[in-house]
Amino acid sequence: MGKSKTKTLDHFFKKKDAQPNSKRHKASTSETQSNSEAPQQEPNQEESQRPQSELNQDEMDIDKVDRDPATRKPMWDYPVALRDEVRLKYLNLGPYQPKLKEYKNWGTEAHTRRFQYSWFSIFPNWLEYSPTNHKCYCFFCFLFNDKPSVSHNYDSFTIKGFCGLTHVNGKKCYFIKHVSTLQHKNSVVSSESLLNHKAHIANFISKQSEEQIMKNRLRLKTTIDVVRWLTFQACALRGHDESSSSKNQGNFLELLKLLATYNDEVANVILGNAPYNSKYISGDIQKQILHIIANRVRKHIRSEVGNSFFCVMVDESRDESKKEQMAIVLRFVDVEGVLQERLLDLVHVTDTLSATLKLGLWKQLQQYEFDVGKIRGQGYDGASNMRGQWNGLKALVLHECPYAYYVHCFAHRLQLALVGSSKDIVPVAQFFSYLVMIINVVCGSSKRHDELQKERGDQIKKLLEKGEIKSGQGLNQVRTLKRAGDTRWGSHFDSICSFIDMFSATKVVLQGIMDDFDHTTNDQRADADIAYTRMHTFEFVFVLHLMKRVMGLTDDLSQALQKKSIDIVNAIDKVASTKLKLNEVRNEEWGKFLKDLTLFCGVNNVEMPDMKAPYISTRYRPRKKDLQVTFEHYYRVDVFTSTIDNQITELNSRFKEDTVELLTLSASLSSKEINVDQVYALVEKYYPEDFSEQERIQLRYQLEVFKLEMTQNTKLREVSTVSNLCRALVETKKNETYFLIDRVVRLIMTLPVSTATTERGFSAMKILKNRLRNKMSDEYLADSLVIYVEKEIADKFDSESIIDEFKALKGRRAEL
Repeated sequence: MGKSKTKTLDHFFKKKDAQPNSKRHKASTSETQSNSEAPQQEPNQEESQRPQSELNQDEMDIDKVDRDPATRKPMWDYPVALRDEVRLKYLNLGPYQPKLKEYKNWGTEAHTRRFQYSWFSIFPNWLEYSPTNHKCYCFFCFLFNDKPSVSHNYDSFTIKGFCGLTHVNGKKCYFIKHVSTLQHKNSVVSSESLLNHKAHIANFISKQSEEQIMKNRLRLKTTIDVVRWLTFQACALRGHDESSSSKNQGNFLELLKLLATYNDEVANVILGNAPYNSKYISGDIQKQILHIIANRVRKHIRSEVGNSFFCVMVDESRDESKKEQMAIVLRFVDVEGVLQERLLDLVHVTDTLSATLKLGLWKQLQQYEFDVGKIRGQGYDGASNMRGQWNGLKALVLHECPYAYYVHCFAHRLQLALVGSSKDIVPVAQFFSYLVMIINVVCGSSKRHDELQKERGDQIKKLLEKGEIKSGQGLNQVRTLKRAGDTRWGSHFDSICSFIDMFSATKVVLQGIMDDFDHTTNDQRADADIAYTRMHTFEFVFVLHLMKRVMGLTDDLSQALQKKSIDIVNAIDKVASTKLKLNEVRNEEWGKFLKDLTLFCGVNNVEMPDMKAPYISTRYRPRKKDLQVTFEHYYRVDVFTSTIDNQITELNSRFKEDTVELLTLSASLSSKEINVDQVYALVEKYYPEDFSEQERIQLRYQLEVFKLEMTQNTKLREVSTVSNLCRALVETKKNETYFLIDRVVRLIMTLPVSTATTERGFSAMKILKNRLRNKMSDEYLADSLVIYVEKEIADKFDSESIIDEFKALKGRRAEL
């Protein structure tokens, strides 16, 4: 080591002390003198009381180390990772050896004992002096004293300081005694090793080769791809038993083994061929990777929103473990003019109080650096904790964002309208009750379900042989009876359609139950008899076809309202068109409806009453007034017309145009002839903070010019919706010219139509967190859900960039 190019510690400091006129010496002397004259500042009480664990690396400025041995921070107060760097800083500065005009007397007036500056030349490498308490210290022992106490009297030269010398020569000299101690010798050796970089222990550890790094990255890349693929498919990662003797080690390990059979390069670096400390297959590693990908998805959503206005849509639901989860969806228009709805996060809330929901929402928005002042819309269902006028989530958000207009979910409104209309008409309400009962009787067991499908299959074969139906791809599929769900929009329409399709097969199964005395009970046969009798009544069949016609129209509206791309203006137009169509059916389609119904009754042997005969009720004892109307009058006026009228009334009640003036004023933007006054009134009344007085004046002129250009520009002339208008402005780059019109259009598009995206998120949540995975942590569930729902974003991130972020997350044993 003596022949090394790196100077030894002794030579290093002797060369420094041999140059008393050097800049370092002058700086040290002047600094000491100034420090000795200046009053010592008291340490900050708050900082002194803070535990060292709270001090992070950012709070420690290594370039400003304290030279004074009496006031400097002990080495054990520095984080372990920073200590060598601090030591090197002190070693470069050297021991603190101030030259004072006069040193303090250690003895009495009769016996003068004081420190001598000449002693620094005797012990140049380690001796230090503090002008603060006028005591001596050991430079090396301070640097490598990592504990508050090591041995008896060791702290005299590190913490307390030493004084009271009579001389520095001879066997009784405390300086010489200290130099001979084991602790001092070890400190000197450690200092020499630290300065001698070539001999440093880190350099004796062979660095991993480039080939090993590539193997580590390939191993981690395989893990990332497997984790991401399984999450895209909503599959569990871990297995119940992942031991080597297990027959099924779980999806993650089994898929890794499958990949190894197809790629020798992968097989040579994973599982058994991987180093013990860098296999990258533990559950914690998988969750870290998921968290990295999920956060990148959220950051991508944040970049998509940018500085634009956005809408928040919130809903809550219980997961499999009975935890209340709140889904947060953002609705915004991206730079290309495309309307987007993105699932930002899933947050576990302790309760569904509006204050709790608002706190969780605000926390997530601020965590991902969203400007809550840009919120211009709220979308929830009709629950009181959401839309309450005084204490609901809507009111709490409006208190901080007065222009975040609330829109009750249109699809939810439609569902309420359908439920309301079915309850008011007695034959319709009874029909749904009987329909549920019939489906439960027929599909109550696997045996009956199989019989139903077999009978339907036989009927399809006969119809094909007779040529009454045509064959083709996707046609004549054997279906089953579907049950309607309370929260599934459109499920009632699917249930009715499946029942009409399986009507004849259902009768056969019910007849079989009634005739099977050997394998059925009296109650089962009685239920089948009631169901069979009810099915053959004309009133049941009449309402069945009536609800198919009415719900067919509303189902088309329901599907349209659940699309992400639909804007609020287009939704209002769709509702208005549905009401017009219902009114057309009411006034003009009775004859066609009755004709189709007569044909169905003839095919299925349902007795049809004489429509001209006096009506006699089949539900209760006939009364005198029954004879005053005919069957046709009863079914046409009291059932057909009343049901449609009630449906139109419910739609008018749920979708009141006079209560959504904002939407009415916005409708002008999607028309062929833009009403300048309406758009101006819209901006002036509802968005005064987003347009200055000068911009509102300028907007009127832009609208007048834009009206003329719409008639000349082919692209703009084809616009029929607000969404199409926004995209057309971007594609033709007219958004730069008519930037104020573009701003108005984006504000309108931001308003929510339905909370279908949050419902889809909950459907995905039930797939991810199911009965077998009901112990997922909240963060694990949220990360998995975001990746699963927004897989088109998560799929864009290449594995190499994920590896780099994984590497930067914390220190790794294996180099990547």
